[in-house]
Amino acid sequence: MSGGAARTVRAGRHTVEVHRPDKVLFPKGDGGGEGGAAEEYTKGDLVDYYRAVAPFVLPHLRGRPLMLERYPDGVDGPRFMQKNTPEHYPDWISRAEVGKEGGTVCHTVCDDTATLLYLADQAALTLHRWPSRAGRVDRPDRMVFDLDPAGDDFEAVREAARLLGELLDELELPSALMTTGSRGLHVVVPLSARQEFDAVREFARDVAAVLAAAHPDRLTAAVRKKDRGERLYLDIQRNAYAQTAVAPFTVRARPGAPVATPISWDQLEDPALHARRWTIADVVDQARTRPWAGAMSRARTLGPARRRLNALRG
Repeated sequence: MSGGAARTVRAGRHTVEVHRPDKVLFPKGDGGGEGGAAEEYTKGDLVDYYRAVAPFVLPHLRGRPLMLERYPDGVDGPRFMQKNTPEHYPDWISRAEVGKEGGTVCHTVCDDTATLLYLADQAALTLHRWPSRAGRVDRPDRMVFDLDPAGDDFEAVREAARLLGELLDELELPSALMTTGSRGLHVVVPLSARQEFDAVREFARDVAAVLAAAHPDRLTAAVRKKDRGERLYLDIQRNAYAQTAVAPFTVRARPGAPVATPISWDQLEDPALHARRWTIADVVDQARTRPWAGAMSRARTLGPARRRLNALRG
């Protein structure tokens, strides 16, 4: 299949050429949502989705180094993770050169709709963002807890989210929920970018340890998979330099094109909720409700929360 003639899309001051817009990235088949038939989506559909969701996704991407998860031949083809920005990318796309052991990496930064559409044309289905911004890469402004079930048991995820939310409330830290589009949920805490990664990761590790100790039969902070059994894993590994987490409203490479979707805490109690609840076909309506509007504007420093956490730990 040729994928059809190229089409051009205007976005702000730039024109993006979409190559082979009819190329199927998500084939029709089983496994969409919670077991229904998965719809077919093309590269053109992906571009149209990212154009529609751009006002909601760009605030979560601007200024942040990205790692791109690309599927040039669709989700049934090979995947590759792209950190360095290729030389052929247009010069109007922002970049962030950040240090690594023995050198640097020049990450792509998505600051505008045109860049978002260009990346969609590159079959970058999923955008993984740093928890810090290019200007202060060593000081994260997001702390992420990844609630990772042993299987596909979303009720265990729902329960873990409730428990973690209650603990964060006790620590007087704001938090927000997001379906991952895969199996679990992310709980995201906005930070004031005053602490370096080591302090943030240590704090997240201690939170996970307190929660796992209180519910040892259901939750674990064990890094090694063989030590977890059937317990849900409280994964805090995203809170480290050069680590990334899936960005809000980004598409996952699973049947039916599910989307990592911000939700309100009230929606956690919706019986229809699951990790793949929204797809590119219906997530824009959820985005318009702006479920994170309150939490993300209440960034905190970890000093007071650390004292409260230490008191809880005795």
